[in-house]
Amino acid sequence: MTESFHRSGEYQNPYEGQQQAPVNPEWPPPPAYAPAPAPKKRKRGPVALLAAVAIVAAAIGGGTAYGIQELTGNDTVASSSTSTNVVPSAQKGTVAGVAKAVSPSIVEISAASNAGSATGSGVIITSGGEVVTNNHVVAGASQIKVTTSDGKSYSAKVVGTDSKKDLALIKLENASGLKAATLGDSSGLQVGDQVVAIGSPEGLSGTVTSGIVSALDRDVTVPTSEDQGQQPQQGDGWPFEFGGRQFNGDTGSDTTTYKALQTDASLNPGNSGGALIDMNGNIIGINSAMYSPAGTASSSSDAGSVGLGFAIPINTVKADLAKLRAGATD
Repeated sequence: MTESFHRSGEYQNPYEGQQQAPVNPEWPPPPAYAPAPAPKKRKRGPVALLAAVAIVAAAIGGGTAYGIQELTGNDTVASSSTSTNVVPSAQKGTVAGVAKAVSPSIVEISAASNAGSATGSGVIITSGGEVVTNNHVVAGASQIKVTTSDGKSYSAKVVGTDSKKDLALIKLENASGLKAATLGDSSGLQVGDQVVAIGSPEGLSGTVTSGIVSALDRDVTVPTSEDQGQQPQQGDGWPFEFGGRQFNGDTGSDTTTYKALQTDASLNPGNSGGALIDMNGNIIGINSAMYSPAGTASSSSDAGSVGLGFAIPINTVKADLAKLRAGATD
């Protein structure tokens, strides 16, 4: 025994030589130090939950921005400043993988006006139904119908347009739970990078083609007037100018010029407003112009893509989104 008891019933610590309060001899000796208080449990509120989800999402790869969007309920754009891997790892770098991952985010747009009708494509950028497309697809439209990849149809309204960049933002009515595309970063693209295009050429929704980035920073000139935008082109595609020459018809006097990505991925009338995508599944451009030989040939049998297409860089789109959401109409 290392402790002793006095007759008075007082407990003595032999190491300290100090007496303490009386205790029952059968009780265990008191601890030398007061026990540390139990740590307080930290409440896991919404902030802690989101932080944990963000860490997990970052650890497993792409989709972080979209995952947080769904948890918070915010209708925000899933955007990546780097190359987020949207495609499952088992199909990474394949056209099939890109098509499977991104096709649900591409829609077909039918726009009707007094001048006729136009068919184009669009990219869903929020789960609540915001869709980016070309201005010339919806310019002057009195009625817009949007069909998603699963066959559902929605009416849509124009939120804002920017004719100088040939961009428009429309909003689907009564839409929710849509799969938003991830907007990538077009600044790091190089000539020769593989790309995939998805759209609705000639009304054939969900058409997938592939190719490469053929050139960067091409000066492409397109019309800005609504009348020109809604003139039937007889399947010849949207008129544009490049290198001092006009393609697919007269662009008119009211035009604008922007820096475009050039691609040899097959584009045809109806691809306008659709997506140009990198091999990780990120949107890196909005297809806007393509050369159709029927515009200059005597026979319509010569119509079709000849590997000369142009897309608006996605960084231009991202920089313009605030203006479009504010309801710009120029």
